[in-house]
Amino acid sequence: MPFTSQIQRQADYHLFSPDTPIVIDNGASYFRIGWAGENDPRVIFRNIVQRPRHKATGETVTVVGDHDPTLLKYFDCTRSGPRSAFDSNVVYQFEIMEYILDFGFDRMGANGSQKINHPVLITECVCNPVHSRSKMAELLFETYGVPSVAFGVDAAFSYKYNQQLGVCARDGLAICPGFTTTHVIPFVDGEPIYKGSCRTNIGGFHITDQLKQLLSLKYPHHANNFTWEKVEDLKMEHCYIAPDYSAEARLFQTGAKEAEDKTRTWQLPWVPPVVEEGPSEEELARKAAIRERQGQRLREMAEAKRSSKINELENELQGLEFLMRQLEEVEEEDIPSFLEETGYLSKQEVEAAHVKAAQALRKAKGEPKGEQIGIEEKTDVSTDEKFPLINVPDELLTPEQVDALLLQKCSLYYAIIKYLTSVFIENIQHLFL
Repeated sequence: MPFTSQIQRQADYHLFSPDTPIVIDNGASYFRIGWAGENDPRVIFRNIVQRPRHKATGETVTVVGDHDPTLLKYFDCTRSGPRSAFDSNVVYQFEIMEYILDFGFDRMGANGSQKINHPVLITECVCNPVHSRSKMAELLFETYGVPSVAFGVDAAFSYKYNQQLGVCARDGLAICPGFTTTHVIPFVDGEPIYKGSCRTNIGGFHITDQLKQLLSLKYPHHANNFTWEKVEDLKMEHCYIAPDYSAEARLFQTGAKEAEDKTRTWQLPWVPPVVEEGPSEEELARKAAIRERQGQRLREMAEAKRSSKINELENELQGLEFLMRQLEEVEEEDIPSFLEETGYLSKQEVEAAHVKAAQALRKAKGEPKGEQIGIEEKTDVSTDEKFPLINVPDELLTPEQVDALLLQKCSLYYAIIKYLTSVFIENIQHLFL
């Protein structure tokens, strides 16, 4: 897809003669391009490239400089962050640099299908590596077909220009604060001495990042609002370079009137909350009636569920009573075969199930547990009858009885777990009833 930008394209490119050079200030932060002889550049944009994808089609678009916020509606900018052609202040990503130059020449009004028939003056960093300079020259000559290229350091150009105006002497120092580095270049007899220059890896990026950290630490609840771009704008709009840093720091420490005049207050974007009017009496009455109907419906559902539970327990109790009456007519040795299809193992287990069903039925009906102690005693007796070897000392048992004791213990533990589980489930069901 074509480039996307809000920068207006120049319409007078064809009016300049081929002898008029194009001047490019290729900074790590901003890219400036214009015509030689003019006071201001024609096009200025951030020296970054971003390639987001369209949310619907997945097509990639090339965005040079700051992207338009409206693009977020159509393009996914979260997966493709901004990329720079610079490593510190040296160009090393010439694929990205080609996107930057394409966009810069296009905004100047050049036709993409034609060569750039103007000489080009482009800036570079101090002591630029030969490899980076040769790759840049190769890109300009072979890709754009420029007739000639000149390289230079922007700080040296500025010093020479101010020297012609009488601002700078023939001997002096040029301090060049850049985006990621700061250079100090000595001048002797009006000529730069690059071998004596110094470089510090601190620039405008680090100042913005430090300001962002300070704001986030002071106002942690608003840290998400302090984006790098917003802090950069605050720095450019309100910050300044103090001629005497120590005196300026003492000025703010003492809280003088001049310090108050230099203090800036910034209001974060804020939208007042919408004040909602309280509900009217009719609305309150209507909601109360709805809640009453819902409560009545829930009570009816709970009562229906309780009645269904009582019916199930009564049927179960009747079935157990019928089974117990049948067991009274069955011989003792025939009971296991008779109970084989019922799921019970012995007559005592049927009686215990009958007692438990009776307890559950009384609990469901809300009746008092008047016979609870007698039931527990009966349950204990039936347990002793069912597991006769539990309370017998091990030394009195034969090897066959020891094996039978292990089986009885396992059966007892299983019965206890089963009973406790059923009681827990009944309590939960009763809670919701």
